[in-house]
Amino acid sequence: MRTAEIAKRYLQYFEKQGHLVVPSASLISPNPTTLFTIAGMVPFIPYLMGEKTPPSHRMASNQKCVRTLDIDEVGKTTRHGTFFQMLGNFSFGDYFKEEAIHYAYELLTSPVEKGGFGIDPEILWMTTFTDDDEARQMWKNEGVDPEHIQILGMEDNFWTTGGPGPGGPCSEIYIDRGPEYGKDGGPVVDENRYIEIWDLVFENYMVDNVQSKTNLHIAGELKHKNIDTGAGLERLAYLLQGKQNIYETDEVFPVIEAAQKLTGITYGSDKDADVKFRVVADHVRSALMIMSDGVRPSNTGRGYVLRRLIRRTVEAMRSLGVMDPVIPNLLPVSEAAMEPNYPDLANTFHDVYEAACGEEDAFRRTLSNGIEILDVAVNKAKEDVQGKEETPVLSGDTAFTLHDTYGFPIELTLEMAAEQGVKVDEAKFRELMSEQKSRARKDALKKRHNVDLSVYDDFKKNLEAPIVFEGYTEIATRSRVLGIMQEGKGAVPAITAPATVEVILDHTPFYAEAGGQLADQGTITSDDGAVLEVDDVQKPIKDLIVHQCRLTEGTLVVGAEVTAEIDIERRGAIARAHTATHIVHKALREELGPQATQRGSEDAPNRLRFDFQWSKAPAKELMSTVEARVNERVRNNLRVSTQEMKFDDAIALGAMHLFGEKYGDVVRVVTIGDDGWSRELCGGTHVDFAGKIGAVSIMSEASIGSGVRRVDALVGQNAYEYGAREHALVSQLSDKLNARPDELAERINTLLAKLKESDNRLNAMYEQQLAAMVPALVEETKKSTARIKIATKNVGHFGSSDALRKTVLDVRGKLGDEAPVVVALAGVSDDDKPQIVIATNEAARKEGVKAGALVSAAAKMLGGGGGGKPDLAQGGGSDPSKIDAALSHVVEQAMKA
Repeated sequence: MRTAEIAKRYLQYFEKQGHLVVPSASLISPNPTTLFTIAGMVPFIPYLMGEKTPPSHRMASNQKCVRTLDIDEVGKTTRHGTFFQMLGNFSFGDYFKEEAIHYAYELLTSPVEKGGFGIDPEILWMTTFTDDDEARQMWKNEGVDPEHIQILGMEDNFWTTGGPGPGGPCSEIYIDRGPEYGKDGGPVVDENRYIEIWDLVFENYMVDNVQSKTNLHIAGELKHKNIDTGAGLERLAYLLQGKQNIYETDEVFPVIEAAQKLTGITYGSDKDADVKFRVVADHVRSALMIMSDGVRPSNTGRGYVLRRLIRRTVEAMRSLGVMDPVIPNLLPVSEAAMEPNYPDLANTFHDVYEAACGEEDAFRRTLSNGIEILDVAVNKAKEDVQGKEETPVLSGDTAFTLHDTYGFPIELTLEMAAEQGVKVDEAKFRELMSEQKSRARKDALKKRHNVDLSVYDDFKKNLEAPIVFEGYTEIATRSRVLGIMQEGKGAVPAITAPATVEVILDHTPFYAEAGGQLADQGTITSDDGAVLEVDDVQKPIKDLIVHQCRLTEGTLVVGAEVTAEIDIERRGAIARAHTATHIVHKALREELGPQATQRGSEDAPNRLRFDFQWSKAPAKELMSTVEARVNERVRNNLRVSTQEMKFDDAIALGAMHLFGEKYGDVVRVVTIGDDGWSRELCGGTHVDFAGKIGAVSIMSEASIGSGVRRVDALVGQNAYEYGAREHALVSQLSDKLNARPDELAERINTLLAKLKESDNRLNAMYEQQLAAMVPALVEETKKSTARIKIATKNVGHFGSSDALRKTVLDVRGKLGDEAPVVVALAGVSDDDKPQIVIATNEAARKEGVKAGALVSAAAKMLGGGGGGKPDLAQGGGSDPSKIDAALSHVVEQAMKA
């Protein structure tokens, strides 16, 4: 039974049991703290937690998952894979334990011809939780041998989310592979012989104070009990297909077969080679599926995981003796194997293929540069300990040079060195990497601020107290100048206008650009007459706020007392945009789901830009719904509050945060709505009530890269002005069409329908005119005594291009094939542009007369271009007055053949 058939049977079975079958969610995790979807139940967490209302109380899916924590175990065991699929059926407050057990048993043991998997009940074993006598009795009721029902404790058979929330006992289903695979005695004795295929979780408790799997507090029973099950598709496949491991199933083994052909090595003939074959098959499939969900190779996050998978594939094949590119051969094989289960793979495969091949090409250049150096270093490490009872160690300096100079990833260095029995001083490598990153940050900041970063470091070290940002509550502060920086000079004691300077104050109301929010602008005026216009505010190093200013009057000295005041209108406009951004984010997640996580933003005066993770363009209707929801929340005038708390406490509250962003132990949480409707970690400035935003108009939604979409919106005054322009336009249309605004759509549709009807009538008239002239044109052309019979005519206005083309073909057909024939008709289209269509018969083509060449020459005379096949071609231009000349030219060129 093929893997796709197994998945199909599973979903069809549960559909018959009243479950809503939903497609797999993206591999891109909806949880910003994880890179990928790592379990089948992840997309259903909001329903299990009671955070959202499910579309159905019974649901089922085949969920794509990726886990790379055990990447080093891939190929070495029967069941470790980076990509896998989880079949799951879920109940949210509907059926519970008895039905879940019955459904699982019935599907597994029903005959194949009745839609089941046909598994012999005698080889099934079940584990149950210590206190779950109920589940054990239910298994017995299904006919399971009591000796095949075993008891395990909380560590193995009790499920929680790892934190406060639903939890409960579970029951796991195993298949006995037979005595040749291990000891008798069931799963409690040997989990190599007895393979787990399905886990049934019975969520009937609310748990809290979760310290570990065995140390938690059961707070009480859930009002609505849930069922959460997961069956490993790959495990079912290799057991039902009679294979030894997941790598030999129909979705994976074709890649191994292709790799055998490339290497000349037979799978099964060498243990070490077999491991590499399995690594290749697993990684190629994982890379295909990850890239098909929009991820591309990079040096960070998901892109780095993907890059590592591709590179491990290339290195494994290289170690098997293949020096030529392998992705062009292996990736299409994997796509063909996976397409029966995922037909949409074909839609993106071209782009995926190009990107994967490009990554391999780049890595091969890296390999060629680094392998020779690595080999020399490994041999030296071995020589250094020759005759000693020590393990050879490759220095961290060498590993760093390979990485920094030759682009050789540390993971590859570790793996290739280990293959030769050599360790790597990884601690020293990490130390050197940390130093390099620190230097890189300093270099980047030097370029940005045009001043030696050490000036800022030295300045900060000498501060008597931290700089205080008072912009959350104040729009102006009395401050003291702590430092003045001038380009090319660094710190200076004083400076006279006019000049561009950077100023550091002990207190400031100015917000420094961060988190997508643009910086404040405003003025700084000293008590002795210096006036500065603040254009930008940045933090070149942590906690040091630097005001980038134009000194327009007077002299500014260090130590001067000043008044720092922000542009309150700009601040208000930015605050409205920033709060609106949070509302847009939440509304998108409500409509698209938790996968629509933030990937960037910009909060500017009266406008916002929000980037989010999503693999395809949302429907226009959906974006209209998002806009309506955003403005509904604005009209609800939700309270916007801020609170500082520990990072872990904020995450426990459900606060959203950017994946990969670094946060301190204490974070600032911005909450919209007294019920915590939106909650995000954010250091920006906001309005205190959503109603102050006024309005939000979404102007566009578009892709900005693989799997990332961008929303641009107007906020506040800009949104009002946009609405006013739209209103004025509607008023103008109402006046012109003599219709009320609510009648405009109907009136315009009516006019368009009439216009279309008129066009159809006109085209019909043109077609009649064209058809009417065919007999005379044919008769006239047949009378010609020329070697090549040429029918040409300026038909004037002809309507549609299809009508003109049809007429040309009609004339050619009536002129027959006895003599060489060329038909050239030209006229003026609906948009008053000249067009020409030419056709030739086979006899004319044998004489060397080709329609494409004739059209190309004629279209040039019309001021345009065209072309086509030798038998039929068309073109156009911009000058109708040249039609007759163009037709004459066609005659001349045809007769020259």
